[in-house]
Amino acid sequence: MAAAGLQATVGRAQAPAPTEATQPRALAGRTQARSMVISNLGIVAASQTLAAQAGAQILAEGGSAADAAIAANIALGVVEPMMNGMGGDLFAIDWNAKTGAITGLNSSGWAPEQMTPAFLKSKGYKDMPGGGIYSVTVPGAVRGWEALHAKFGKLPWKALFQPAIYYATHGYPVTEWIAEEWQASQRKLERDPAAKAEFMPEGHTPRVGEVFRNPSYAKALELVAEKGPAAVYSGEIAQAILATEKRLGGVMTAEDLADYRPEWVTPISTTYNGWQVYELPPNTQGMGALEMLNIFAHFPLAQWGFADPRSFYVKTEAQKLAYADLRAYDGDPRQAKIPVTGIISKAYGEQRAASINMDQASCATPPGDAARFNSDTIYLSAVDADGNIVSLIQSLYSEFGSGVVVPEYGITLQNRGALFVLTPGHPDVLAPHKRPFHTLIPAFMQKGDEHIGFGIMGGLNQAQAHAQYVSDIADDGMDIQAAMEAPRFTNPSFGGCTFQVENRIPQTVRDALETKGDKLRLVNAYSDHMGGGQAVMHNSATGVNYGASDPRKDGEAVPQPPALAGKGSGK
Repeated sequence: MAAAGLQATVGRAQAPAPTEATQPRALAGRTQARSMVISNLGIVAASQTLAAQAGAQILAEGGSAADAAIAANIALGVVEPMMNGMGGDLFAIDWNAKTGAITGLNSSGWAPEQMTPAFLKSKGYKDMPGGGIYSVTVPGAVRGWEALHAKFGKLPWKALFQPAIYYATHGYPVTEWIAEEWQASQRKLERDPAAKAEFMPEGHTPRVGEVFRNPSYAKALELVAEKGPAAVYSGEIAQAILATEKRLGGVMTAEDLADYRPEWVTPISTTYNGWQVYELPPNTQGMGALEMLNIFAHFPLAQWGFADPRSFYVKTEAQKLAYADLRAYDGDPRQAKIPVTGIISKAYGEQRAASINMDQASCATPPGDAARFNSDTIYLSAVDADGNIVSLIQSLYSEFGSGVVVPEYGITLQNRGALFVLTPGHPDVLAPHKRPFHTLIPAFMQKGDEHIGFGIMGGLNQAQAHAQYVSDIADDGMDIQAAMEAPRFTNPSFGGCTFQVENRIPQTVRDALETKGDKLRLVNAYSDHMGGGQAVMHNSATGVNYGASDPRKDGEAVPQPPALAGKGSGK
């Protein structure tokens, strides 16, 4: 065969030498790993692929961005159960492509009427418990889904639950990051018999690729799909929640559940380098992200560039200033006076920026006098073919929340009450039917024809991650995917000068920060300490949508498939 092949070439004209025009063009390459997802139909970006796909499927069936976001969120409660579910809270921002209206939803629950500092003191507590039944607040998620669907939905309520019910009933293979988080929560799950039975059915947490089924949670989903939120707030599930409370010595009552309603709120905003950036007001930490941006604005970050040590130093110092204010002033504005206008004002940002010593890091940053300037996990985002955007975040707070699971229905109750304080006079002091300080914040930004719904989860990481993300786009010209992948820092507390930094941050930057007095803890290149984010963007001039998903999670941005005229016809 080789000889015949050789003979066949005899007498052929020799191929011309390759020229510059015929050689493959050498691409410049890039620092980001993924491309943006780009489509003229809708896109859903979520932290687990099956949930993103569920949202994209809802879009293909004629659903709105809100329908898709709700369906993806419901599915995430099944496939990423340590982070979210019906026992948690929810916040969202909706942007209407036709009118330009921006609407906020606060669906965070309140403390039970009988949960007071005096009650906890009688039980021997000097601080808010971090888990267990006394950290449980009323779950707001299902009422949040109801509010979003009523205002912005198109498809029937029941349709939004079908992907989640399928995965809870038939099972799904557990993905990598989620399996790791599940395993890390094993001790918490073992402390509650119902939690262990629900989430360790084989005596261990599910391993990567192991198929996990959740028939109890499927039963709860089916009830809510059929009967609406009433199942959770006054019906069968409510009775199961109250029975769990009673068994464990909790004080939640039927009235605490039945009386709960979410609140439509007006997003707060600031301008930064030509972009208008929106967050939600207290009880979230959104004002912290805006304060950081107002501080950034007094330094030439765009001129310095992303990798300049001065850029990182300004950002870490701004984090300390903003978070000192968050701890001092944030709380439920229905029961405390919060100087929001002062904290997000340009004048206050200028004053806080002036306090930064460019030569010496601050390790004990006091709050400012914001009142003088006066006049808060999973995250997902969805955009539909019309360009409407929903930026949504939902959480149990800690992994598997309070560690308390409602038997028969497999619902994990959140521990959001852990973020109250017991200090008299503090804006976040525990009180009946009060909402705690919340780490959850969805976000939105726009400039000209570009409109971006984004968020980055991760407790106290969120406000500082939002500010870094906005700067990556506004100062450094990154696209929404490159900015999502860019190396980040985080300080997971309200104070101090200890930061976790990804090892992709240049050594020159790390050396400069440590020389000025910061203490750095080096973490992996794509560390979950930095949270995981998602983003969608709509270009109103071209009608094209874009999606981005953080490699620090198991998810992706999934485009809406086209509606085919005939099944299997290819038309």
